Amino acid sequence: MLTPDKKLLLIGQVTDLSGIPIRTIRYYESLGLINSSRRTEGGFRQFSLNVLTRLAFIKRAQNLGLSLEEIRNILQVYDQGQAPCGEIKEKLEDKVLQIDQQIDQLLTLRSEIQGLLSGWKNISDHHKDTICPIIQNKTYSRS
Repeated sequence: MLTPDKKLLLIGQVTDLSGIPIRTIRYYESLGLINSSRRTEGGFRQFSLNVLTRLAFIKRAQNLGLSLEEIRNILQVYDQGQAPCGEIKEKLEDKVLQIDQQIDQLLTLRSEIQGLLSGWKNISDHHKDTICPIIQNKTYSRS
């Protein structure tokens, strides 16, 4: 095997264990989210086992709506030996506020569309300067 130290993983092994494609692992490394421990004589990246924990954290944080920039900042705090839970809590609270705003916007949009649909009628007069009078007629729009 190419890995003399059994505690180090080659990038293909990291992919197999994490389910994250090699290209993504390389991208994360280029962003500084993860680091390879060293390279083999043949130039293959080797990673310590803790890379699996970091990759799982990155994916979970992304699923919760955190950007890679936010995740990098959190990991920098962690790498300095501090628990980043306070930063994570703030970021997640911000995400909840953003979600609430998006819900409000979607409910407004839903109401507007329902208003358009409730006033829907077949319009036989087609004007050349309109595509669909229902959408373009200001009397049907609530905006």
